Amino acid sequence: MAPELICVAPVGDRCGEGAVWSADEAAVYWTDINRFLVHRYDEATQAVRTWLFEEPVVAISLTKEAGRLLVALGSKLLWWWPETDRREDHGFRLPGAPRVRLNDGRTDPAGNFWVGSMKNNVLPDGELGEAGPGEGVLYRIAPDGAVTEWRHGLGISNTLCWSPDRRTFYFADTLANEIYAFDYDAAEGAISGERHFFTGFDRGSPDGSTIDSEGFLWDCRFGGSCIARIAPDGRLAEVIDMPVTNITTCTFGGADLKTLYITTASILSGPGERLAGSLYAMRVEVPGLPENRFGVTSR
Repeated sequence: MAPELICVAPVGDRCGEGAVWSADEAAVYWTDINRFLVHRYDEATQAVRTWLFEEPVVAISLTKEAGRLLVALGSKLLWWWPETDRREDHGFRLPGAPRVRLNDGRTDPAGNFWVGSMKNNVLPDGELGEAGPGEGVLYRIAPDGAVTEWRHGLGISNTLCWSPDRRTFYFADTLANEIYAFDYDAAEGAISGERHFFTGFDRGSPDGSTIDSEGFLWDCRFGGSCIARIAPDGRLAEVIDMPVTNITTCTFGGADLKTLYITTASILSGPGERLAGSLYAMRVEVPGLPENRFGVTSR
């Protein structure tokens, strides 16, 4: 029997992204890139709270300081305390912005924040522009602020996940319809040995992903109306059909990490998709992994 899918927040996001589960708050944070928003869904009360930012919000990370989040905007990183809405500049600025912008980002097991860039396809008013190949870079930002570049020539950077044993890193280029695997060194926070992992799947393109405790990658397929569950050997293990076209990212939540929260986009949707851009949830059998937390060295 297919798992029951519930629309828990019909917020109408233009491009919902960046879902992160906060176990401390029993809540999901996620963004709407094109409306410059961050949402928070409280699991107990089912209430949604929303904040407006000055430019596209593309990714969020928990940090090792309770109550402080790291927020990736199109051109820079911010420290953010949601309870008081305090915001402080982190210090990282994206070279080449606004011609390019940041996209998907997540923290690794060593406490570094990894984020990719792409040709900026969000116009100043939030409307959709054109993406294009070759301008994206994969960055690693260490807790002390040091920035290193690990991959160049990307179309749209997406999918940043680490295997349960902390030995493999997964990363996607949406325009190439390709998910790559790398060897990951947790002690150094470094990647090497790039190889093809999952390519050529004809239902949409890879967007954001998460990973479960058995090492299966749950890849959201933009334009494909589905989530692909991919085994550690790169085999397609399962396809979860979705009621809207553009599936953007997902994260495991709930007290047992067995609730998959899924963001979607209303942009480029098919006719009659009234709930495109909603946050969905479904219960699964295999739990996810706790969110990694970005290191904090100073205020």
